[in-house]
Amino acid sequence: MLKSDAAPKAGEGKIVKAKVAGKNAESKSAKEKAAEAKEMEAKSAKIDTEKLSGKQVFLLCFCGALIGLVNGFFGGGGGMICVPLLERLLHLPSKYSHATAIVIILPISFVSAIIYFLNGNLQTVPFVTVGSGVVLGGIVGSFLLKFLPAKVIKIIFVLIMLAGGIRLLF
Repeated sequence: MLKSDAAPKAGEGKIVKAKVAGKNAESKSAKEKAAEAKEMEAKSAKIDTEKLSGKQVFLLCFCGALIGLVNGFFGGGGGMICVPLLERLLHLPSKYSHATAIVIILPISFVSAIIYFLNGNLQTVPFVTVGSGVVLGGIVGSFLLKFLPAKVIKIIFVLIMLAGGIRLLF
């Protein structure tokens, strides 16, 4: 009798099914895997604000005031504090922390710019030229954020922070 005609021994059918299931799992495209990873990251990024304690809310407000103070005093840099705080305090994934920091910093920067302007500390030529570059860079950066892995974003962020700190020392 041929092997194909023989009835499977006890347990053999399960092994074959397990191997087939394993091949199906391995054959998922990179696109499908990326979509699943993005979905899991999005689920983990949702914050249930109703579960924040009074202490956590106070701490977040205090950190927000610190970020505003730094941004207003130095004319920027609040995002450098905001991103790590969002990652540590709210456990947001890196991409969500960076995107949220931009939204938080925008109104702070706008108000600071008005105050600088009213105090006569704003030069129009650098504002227009550098500002145009910042807008273009912000657009490119927001698109890159979508495509770069979180680990790469974190490494770039750390390198920029280190370079800025070293530059300030010398």
